[in-house]
Amino acid sequence: MKPGYRAILLILQNAPYVLFIILLVVFGLMSDRFLAVANFRNIIVQAAPIAILAIGMTFVLLTGQIDLSVGASMYLTASLLALYGGDIAWPQGLLAVIVVAGLLGAVNGAIITWLGVASFIVTLATLFILRGIAMWLSNTRTLMFSDQITNLNRASLFGIPSAIIAFVAVFAVAWVVLHQTSFGRQVYAVGGDPEAARKAGLAVRRIVFLCFVISGVCAGIGGFVSITQIGAVGPKYGDQIEFSAIAAAVLGGVSLFGGRGSVLGTVFGAVLIKTVQNGLNIINADPYIYPLVTAAIIFVAVAIDGVRTRIIDRLERRTIRPIGQG
Repeated sequence: MKPGYRAILLILQNAPYVLFIILLVVFGLMSDRFLAVANFRNIIVQAAPIAILAIGMTFVLLTGQIDLSVGASMYLTASLLALYGGDIAWPQGLLAVIVVAGLLGAVNGAIITWLGVASFIVTLATLFILRGIAMWLSNTRTLMFSDQITNLNRASLFGIPSAIIAFVAVFAVAWVVLHQTSFGRQVYAVGGDPEAARKAGLAVRRIVFLCFVISGVCAGIGGFVSITQIGAVGPKYGDQIEFSAIAAAVLGGVSLFGGRGSVLGTVFGAVLIKTVQNGLNIINADPYIYPLVTAAIIFVAVAIDGVRTRIIDRLERRTIRPIGQG
């Protein structure tokens, strides 16, 4: 393989880090406030919900599937908590959200694995179904949360905000599961080659099912962290956030084709997206360009993944020569 391919691959694999440095320089030159320590802390706090959501999405993407319903799951579980949670203490509220969101993920996983319906179709359908149920239950009005929950946004441990603690905890558990357990190795094997994994005796359907449950649980946790920050949910809550989660994962090196990537890269991708949005806000950019920037990030992420995958396939391809030929 030509050295040029390896050089391009190296650039593509480190594209998020290069882009992050460029952003630091550009926004730093445009505003002194951008490089302040307090602003970086604010970026990480704001990135926490998307990072948690993207971590769950990483498990699904690694198996070669996709979950478009996470934003709707966030909205429905948050709405149920606001409508029926009352003055429930936050630990019970968080547990309830995790259980419900996990069940919603299990429904997706069951339909996809046991009925054989494509994940894109299933999760696109549940996106509309779950959001419709939430709108029906709430009558499309804005729902408020109790002080028990909103006060968490001001809570901290050793000066570290609760949102960052939650996001680091989810990241740590996900990293251990993916990189230190047999289940994690099986996830990569299924994403790399489902048929080979099946022939090797792996329970492919069970692994994919569990990844959708994990995605649902992360959607619940991410939604809970988000509502502690904003204190209310409306009909637009969680709308299209699944695309930001996918973009964060892919920007961080997770392949849309499965089998490649890590949660560390995913977390960095989420921080990168929030850095862009934060920088635009600090320089008082026109709010109407925010969706355009997000769309551009998604496009770049998908383009990088496509080129990166083709180059890796070429590097891994073995040329078979007849015996006796050099």
